Amino acid sequence: MSSLAIYAGPLALKKLQKDGFRQEHFKVLVGASGGPKWFVLAGMDRYLFGEFFANRKTELHTIGSSVGAWRMCCFATNDPVGSIGRLAHYYSHEKYSAKPTVKEVTDSARVMLSKVLGETGAEEIVNNKIFRTHIVADRCKGIGSSRFKSLQVLHLGLGALCNVISRRSLSLFFERTVFTSNEQVSPWSNLDDLSSTIAPLSQTNILDVMIASGSIPFVLEGVRDIEDAKNGLYWDGGITDYHFDWQFHDGDELVLYPHFSTQIIPGWFDKQVKWRRVSNKYLNNVVLLAPSKEFVSNLPGQKIPDRNDFRKLEYESRVKVWQEVIEKSEAIAEDLHLLVNNRVGMDRIQPISDRDR
Repeated sequence: MSSLAIYAGPLALKKLQKDGFRQEHFKVLVGASGGPKWFVLAGMDRYLFGEFFANRKTELHTIGSSVGAWRMCCFATNDPVGSIGRLAHYYSHEKYSAKPTVKEVTDSARVMLSKVLGETGAEEIVNNKIFRTHIVADRCKGIGSSRFKSLQVLHLGLGALCNVISRRSLSLFFERTVFTSNEQVSPWSNLDDLSSTIAPLSQTNILDVMIASGSIPFVLEGVRDIEDAKNGLYWDGGITDYHFDWQFHDGDELVLYPHFSTQIIPGWFDKQVKWRRVSNKYLNNVVLLAPSKEFVSNLPGQKIPDRNDFRKLEYESRVKVWQEVIEKSEAIAEDLHLLVNNRVGMDRIQPISDRDR
Protein backbone atom coordinates (compact mmCIF):
# COMPACT_ATOMS: atom_id res chain seq x y z
CA MET A 1 0.00 0.00 0.00
CA SER A 2 1.28 3.46 -0.86
CA SER A 3 0.56 6.18 1.67
CA LEU A 4 1.30 8.95 -0.81
CA ALA A 5 -0.83 10.18 -3.72
CA ILE A 6 0.99 12.30 -6.31
CA TYR A 7 -0.59 14.57 -8.90
CA ALA A 8 1.20 16.80 -11.38
CA GLY A 9 0.23 19.42 -13.92
CA PRO A 10 1.24 18.86 -17.56
CA LEU A 11 4.53 20.76 -17.38
CA ALA A 12 5.39 19.30 -13.99
CA LEU A 13 4.59 15.76 -15.10
CA LYS A 14 6.95 15.99 -18.06
CA LYS A 15 9.76 17.33 -15.89
CA LEU A 16 9.27 14.66 -13.20
CA GLN A 17 9.22 11.86 -15.77
CA LYS A 18 12.37 13.20 -17.41
CA ASP A 19 14.49 14.20 -14.41
CA GLY A 20 12.88 12.64 -11.35
CA PHE A 21 11.90 14.44 -8.16
CA ARG A 22 14.67 17.01 -7.58
CA GLN A 23 14.57 19.89 -5.14
CA GLU A 24 16.31 22.32 -7.48
CA HIS A 25 13.34 22.16 -9.85
CA PHE A 26 11.03 23.78 -7.30
CA LYS A 27 10.64 27.55 -6.98
CA VAL A 28 7.56 27.75 -4.72
CA LEU A 29 6.28 25.85 -1.69
CA VAL A 30 2.61 26.19 -0.67
CA GLY A 31 0.89 25.71 2.70
CA ALA A 32 -2.91 25.70 2.82
CA SER A 33 -5.32 26.49 5.64
CA GLY A 34 -6.87 23.52 7.37
CA GLY A 35 -6.20 23.48 11.11
CA PRO A 36 -5.63 19.98 12.55
CA LYS A 37 -5.91 18.45 9.07
CA TRP A 38 -2.24 19.35 8.85
CA PHE A 39 -1.24 16.53 11.20
CA VAL A 40 -1.28 14.03 8.31
CA LEU A 41 1.52 16.10 6.74
CA ALA A 42 3.72 16.36 9.83
CA GLY A 43 6.05 13.54 8.79
CA MET A 44 6.32 14.88 5.24
CA ASP A 45 7.13 18.35 6.56
CA ARG A 46 9.95 16.96 8.69
CA TYR A 47 11.36 15.22 5.62
CA LEU A 48 10.98 18.24 3.34
CA PHE A 49 12.38 20.70 5.86
CA GLY A 50 15.13 18.49 7.24
CA GLU A 51 16.33 16.59 4.19
CA PHE A 52 14.81 17.40 0.79
CA PHE A 53 15.40 21.15 0.92
CA ALA A 54 18.42 20.99 3.25
CA ASN A 55 21.48 22.89 1.97
CA ARG A 56 19.33 24.78 -0.54
CA LYS A 57 21.42 27.47 -2.30
CA THR A 58 18.78 29.31 -4.36
CA GLU A 59 15.66 31.16 -3.27
CA LEU A 60 12.50 29.22 -2.52
CA HIS A 61 9.37 31.34 -2.13
CA THR A 62 6.91 30.00 0.41
CA ILE A 63 3.29 31.09 0.72
CA GLY A 64 0.80 30.07 3.36
CA SER A 65 -2.41 30.97 5.15
CA SER A 66 -3.46 29.98 8.67
CA VAL A 67 -1.72 26.76 9.77
CA GLY A 68 -0.06 26.66 6.35
CA ALA A 69 1.60 29.98 7.16
CA TRP A 70 2.70 28.65 10.55
CA ARG A 71 4.34 25.69 8.82
CA MET A 72 6.12 27.94 6.32
CA CYS A 73 7.45 30.04 9.20
CA CYS A 74 8.87 26.91 10.83
CA PHE A 75 10.57 26.13 7.54
CA ALA A 76 12.52 29.42 7.60
CA THR A 77 14.00 29.01 11.09
CA ASN A 78 17.51 27.72 11.66
CA ASP A 79 16.11 24.47 13.06
CA PRO A 80 13.07 23.75 10.87
CA VAL A 81 12.63 20.16 12.05
CA GLY A 82 12.69 21.25 15.67
CA SER A 83 10.26 24.09 14.95
CA ILE A 84 7.78 21.87 13.11
CA GLY A 85 8.06 19.33 15.91
CA ARG A 86 7.17 21.98 18.48
CA LEU A 87 4.22 23.13 16.37
CA ALA A 88 2.91 19.56 16.12
CA HIS A 89 3.38 18.96 19.85
CA TYR A 90 1.89 22.18 21.20
CA TYR A 91 -0.97 22.29 18.70
CA SER A 92 -1.97 18.68 19.34
CA HIS A 93 -1.90 19.32 23.11
CA GLU A 94 -3.95 22.54 23.10
CA LYS A 95 -6.29 22.44 26.09
CA TYR A 96 -9.18 24.77 26.88
CA SER A 97 -11.77 25.13 29.60
CA ALA A 98 -15.18 23.46 29.22
CA LYS A 99 -16.62 26.54 27.50
CA PRO A 100 -13.66 28.52 26.22
CA THR A 101 -14.05 32.18 25.34
CA VAL A 102 -12.64 33.69 22.16
CA LYS A 103 -10.04 35.46 24.29
CA GLU A 104 -8.96 32.19 25.90
CA VAL A 105 -8.44 30.51 22.52
CA THR A 106 -6.60 33.57 21.19
CA ASP A 107 -4.31 33.84 24.21
CA SER A 108 -3.57 30.12 24.00
CA ALA A 109 -2.64 30.43 20.32
CA ARG A 110 -0.28 33.31 21.08
CA VAL A 111 1.47 31.30 23.77
CA MET A 112 1.73 28.30 21.45
CA LEU A 113 3.25 30.27 18.57
CA SER A 114 5.63 32.08 20.92
CA LYS A 115 6.92 28.70 22.07
CA VAL A 116 7.25 27.51 18.47
CA LEU A 117 9.28 30.58 17.48
CA GLY A 118 11.42 30.60 20.60
CA GLU A 119 13.76 33.48 21.35
CA THR A 120 15.31 33.84 17.90
CA GLY A 121 12.78 32.36 15.46
CA ALA A 122 11.26 35.69 14.40
CA GLU A 123 14.68 37.10 13.52
CA GLU A 124 15.67 33.94 11.65
CA ILE A 125 12.51 33.94 9.51
CA VAL A 126 12.66 37.60 8.58
CA ASN A 127 16.38 37.50 7.74
CA ASN A 128 16.34 34.23 5.81
CA LYS A 129 17.56 34.98 2.27
CA ILE A 130 16.93 31.49 0.89
CA PHE A 131 13.47 30.58 2.23
CA ARG A 132 11.39 33.67 1.50
CA THR A 133 8.34 33.58 3.74
CA HIS A 134 4.97 35.02 2.65
CA ILE A 135 1.95 35.04 4.98
CA VAL A 136 -1.63 35.86 3.94
CA ALA A 137 -4.04 37.63 6.29
CA ASP A 138 -7.26 39.41 5.31
CA ARG A 139 -8.03 42.99 6.32
CA CYS A 140 -11.72 43.70 6.71
CA LYS A 141 -13.15 46.63 4.77
CA GLY A 142 -15.95 48.94 5.91
CA ILE A 143 -18.12 47.70 8.76
CA GLY A 144 -16.07 44.52 9.02
CA SER A 145 -13.48 46.43 11.03
CA SER A 146 -16.13 47.61 13.49
CA ARG A 147 -15.69 46.74 17.16
CA PHE A 148 -19.31 45.60 17.27
CA LYS A 149 -19.76 41.87 16.77
CA SER A 150 -23.19 42.33 15.17
CA LEU A 151 -21.67 44.40 12.37
CA GLN A 152 -18.84 41.90 11.94
CA VAL A 153 -21.39 39.10 11.62
CA LEU A 154 -23.36 41.12 9.04
CA HIS A 155 -20.15 41.81 7.11
CA LEU A 156 -19.22 38.12 6.98
CA GLY A 157 -22.73 37.07 6.03
CA LEU A 158 -22.91 39.53 3.16
CA GLY A 159 -19.45 38.49 2.02
CA ALA A 160 -20.44 34.81 1.98
CA LEU A 161 -23.66 35.58 0.09
CA CYS A 162 -21.97 37.69 -2.57
CA ASN A 163 -19.21 35.11 -2.93
CA VAL A 164 -21.79 32.59 -4.14
CA ILE A 165 -22.41 34.86 -7.12
CA SER A 166 -18.79 35.84 -7.76
CA ARG A 167 -15.52 35.17 -5.97
CA ARG A 168 -14.33 38.60 -7.08
CA SER A 169 -16.99 40.16 -4.85
CA LEU A 170 -14.74 39.33 -1.88
CA SER A 171 -12.84 42.50 -2.83
CA LEU A 172 -15.80 44.52 -1.56
CA PHE A 173 -15.34 43.06 1.91
CA PHE A 174 -11.69 42.11 2.34
CA GLU A 175 -8.22 43.11 1.24
CA ARG A 176 -5.82 40.21 0.92
CA THR A 177 -2.58 41.26 2.58
CA VAL A 178 0.61 39.38 1.80
CA PHE A 179 3.21 39.94 4.51
CA THR A 180 6.84 39.33 3.57
CA SER A 181 10.32 40.64 4.27
CA ASN A 182 10.93 40.30 0.53
CA GLU A 183 8.57 43.08 -0.61
CA GLN A 184 10.66 44.51 -3.43
CA VAL A 185 11.08 41.30 -5.42
CA SER A 186 8.18 39.17 -4.20
CA PRO A 187 6.51 37.21 -7.01
CA TRP A 188 3.14 38.16 -5.48
CA SER A 189 3.52 41.92 -5.17
CA ASN A 190 1.01 42.63 -7.94
CA LEU A 191 -1.85 40.18 -7.48
CA ASP A 192 -5.00 41.44 -9.19
CA ASP A 193 -7.53 38.61 -8.95
CA LEU A 194 -8.83 40.15 -5.70
CA SER A 195 -8.18 43.37 -3.81
CA SER A 196 -4.61 42.78 -2.62
CA THR A 197 -1.66 44.56 -1.09
CA ILE A 198 1.78 43.65 0.17
CA ALA A 199 3.14 44.62 3.59
CA PRO A 200 6.43 44.22 5.44
CA LEU A 201 7.02 41.24 7.70
CA SER A 202 9.29 42.16 10.60
CA GLN A 203 10.60 40.77 13.86
CA THR A 204 8.18 43.01 15.76
CA ASN A 205 5.00 42.20 13.84
CA ILE A 206 5.50 38.55 12.85
CA LEU A 207 3.64 37.08 15.84
CA ASP A 208 0.65 39.36 15.18
CA VAL A 209 0.74 38.41 11.49
CA MET A 210 0.84 34.68 12.28
CA ILE A 211 -2.09 35.03 14.70
CA ALA A 212 -4.06 37.11 12.19
CA SER A 213 -3.49 34.58 9.43
CA GLY A 214 -5.08 31.88 11.60
CA SER A 215 -7.81 33.98 13.23
CA ILE A 216 -11.00 32.19 12.27
CA PRO A 217 -13.75 34.77 12.87
CA PHE A 218 -15.33 34.44 16.32
CA VAL A 219 -13.06 31.52 17.19
CA LEU A 220 -10.06 33.81 17.58
CA GLU A 221 -10.18 37.56 18.13
CA GLY A 222 -8.36 38.67 15.03
CA VAL A 223 -5.67 41.33 15.13
CA ARG A 224 -6.31 45.05 14.87
CA ASP A 225 -3.91 47.57 13.34
CA ILE A 226 -0.89 45.38 12.62
CA GLU A 227 2.37 47.31 12.79
CA ASP A 228 3.62 48.61 9.41
CA ALA A 229 0.36 47.59 7.66
CA LYS A 230 -2.91 49.40 6.97
CA ASN A 231 -5.13 50.00 9.97
CA GLY A 232 -8.08 47.69 10.40
CA LEU A 233 -9.11 44.27 11.67
CA TYR A 234 -7.22 41.31 10.23
CA TRP A 235 -8.69 37.83 10.08
CA ASP A 236 -7.85 34.39 8.73
CA GLY A 237 -6.04 34.45 5.39
CA GLY A 238 -8.08 31.41 4.42
CA ILE A 239 -11.12 33.63 3.86
CA THR A 240 -9.68 34.67 0.51
CA ASP A 241 -7.06 31.92 0.15
CA TYR A 242 -8.18 28.72 1.81
CA HIS A 243 -6.23 26.54 -0.64
CA PHE A 244 -5.23 29.36 -3.04
CA ASP A 245 -6.56 30.10 -6.51
CA TRP A 246 -3.86 31.99 -8.31
CA GLN A 247 -0.93 31.32 -10.61
CA PHE A 248 1.97 30.83 -8.22
CA HIS A 249 4.41 31.69 -10.98
CA ASP A 250 4.45 31.39 -14.75
CA GLY A 251 7.98 30.09 -15.32
CA ASP A 252 9.29 26.58 -15.94
CA GLU A 253 10.20 25.99 -12.30
CA LEU A 254 7.83 23.84 -10.31
CA VAL A 255 5.49 24.47 -7.40
CA LEU A 256 5.44 21.93 -4.55
CA TYR A 257 2.10 21.67 -2.78
CA PRO A 258 1.98 19.22 0.16
CA HIS A 259 -1.74 19.07 0.90
CA PHE A 260 -4.02 17.09 3.17
CA SER A 261 -6.57 16.59 0.37
CA THR A 262 -6.81 16.17 -3.38
CA GLN A 263 -9.46 18.90 -3.38
CA ILE A 264 -8.21 22.45 -3.84
CA ILE A 265 -10.88 24.88 -2.67
CA PRO A 266 -10.23 28.58 -3.48
CA GLY A 267 -11.59 30.41 -0.42
CA TRP A 268 -13.13 29.67 2.96
CA PHE A 269 -16.68 30.44 1.82
CA ASP A 270 -16.23 28.12 -1.17
CA LYS A 271 -16.40 25.07 1.08
CA GLN A 272 -20.17 25.38 0.63
CA VAL A 273 -19.98 26.38 -3.05
CA LYS A 274 -19.49 22.86 -4.37
CA TRP A 275 -19.16 23.82 -8.02
CA ARG A 276 -16.24 26.20 -7.44
CA ARG A 277 -12.78 24.68 -7.48
CA VAL A 278 -9.35 25.95 -8.51
CA SER A 279 -8.91 26.19 -12.25
CA ASN A 280 -6.55 23.67 -13.83
CA LYS A 281 -4.94 26.52 -15.78
CA TYR A 282 -3.15 27.56 -12.59
CA LEU A 283 -1.82 24.05 -11.96
CA ASN A 284 0.37 23.50 -15.01
CA ASN A 285 3.61 23.47 -13.00
CA VAL A 286 2.17 22.25 -9.67
CA VAL A 287 3.07 18.97 -7.95
CA LEU A 288 0.41 18.04 -5.39
CA LEU A 289 1.37 15.59 -2.65
CA ALA A 290 -1.49 14.21 -0.56
CA PRO A 291 -2.27 11.23 1.69
CA SER A 292 -3.68 8.32 -0.31
CA LYS A 293 -7.19 6.98 0.26
CA GLU A 294 -5.64 3.81 1.66
CA PHE A 295 -3.65 5.83 4.18
CA VAL A 296 -6.72 7.73 5.35
CA SER A 297 -8.70 4.50 5.71
CA ASN A 298 -6.15 3.34 8.30
CA LEU A 299 -6.36 6.45 10.46
CA PRO A 300 -8.39 6.52 13.69
CA GLY A 301 -12.03 6.79 12.66
CA GLN A 302 -10.90 6.44 9.03
CA LYS A 303 -10.67 10.22 8.71
CA ILE A 304 -8.23 13.11 8.75
CA PRO A 305 -8.39 15.19 11.97
CA ASP A 306 -10.36 18.42 11.89
CA ARG A 307 -11.51 21.21 14.19
CA ASN A 308 -14.66 19.30 15.11
CA ASP A 309 -12.41 16.99 17.13
CA PHE A 310 -12.10 19.77 19.72
CA ARG A 311 -15.82 19.48 20.32
CA LYS A 312 -16.44 15.77 19.78
CA LEU A 313 -13.51 14.25 21.67
CA GLU A 314 -12.48 14.54 25.29
CA TYR A 315 -9.03 16.03 25.75
CA GLU A 316 -7.16 12.79 26.48
CA SER A 317 -8.88 10.97 23.60
CA ARG A 318 -8.21 13.80 21.21
CA VAL A 319 -4.51 13.97 22.09
CA LYS A 320 -4.20 10.20 21.70
CA VAL A 321 -5.89 10.24 18.28
CA TRP A 322 -3.88 13.18 17.02
CA GLN A 323 -0.60 11.71 18.23
CA GLU A 324 -1.40 8.48 16.42
CA VAL A 325 -2.05 10.42 13.21
CA ILE A 326 1.23 12.32 13.59
CA GLU A 327 3.10 9.04 14.09
CA LYS A 328 1.39 7.40 11.12
CA SER A 329 2.27 10.40 8.94
CA GLU A 330 5.85 9.14 8.86
CA ALA A 331 4.69 6.54 6.31
CA ILE A 332 3.99 9.35 3.83
CA ALA A 333 7.47 10.73 4.42
CA GLU A 334 8.99 7.30 3.80
CA ASP A 335 7.15 6.95 0.50
CA LEU A 336 8.32 10.41 -0.57
CA HIS A 337 11.89 9.53 0.38
CA LEU A 338 11.71 6.44 -1.85
CA LEU A 339 10.28 8.51 -4.68
CA VAL A 340 13.05 11.09 -4.43
CA ASN A 341 16.00 8.75 -3.96
CA ASN A 342 14.97 5.58 -5.79
CA ARG A 343 12.22 6.78 -8.14
CA VAL A 344 9.88 4.31 -6.46
CA GLY A 345 6.32 5.34 -7.24
CA MET A 346 7.03 7.36 -10.38
CA ASP A 347 4.52 5.19 -12.21
CA ARG A 348 1.81 6.28 -9.76
CA ILE A 349 2.02 9.99 -10.59
CA GLN A 350 -1.35 11.04 -12.00
CA PRO A 351 -2.43 14.10 -14.00
CA ILE A 352 -3.55 16.81 -11.63
CA SER A 353 -6.77 17.17 -13.59
CA ASP A 354 -7.73 13.68 -12.32
CA ARG A 355 -7.30 14.55 -8.64
CA ASP A 356 -11.03 14.65 -7.70
CA ARG A 357 -12.08 11.57 -9.63
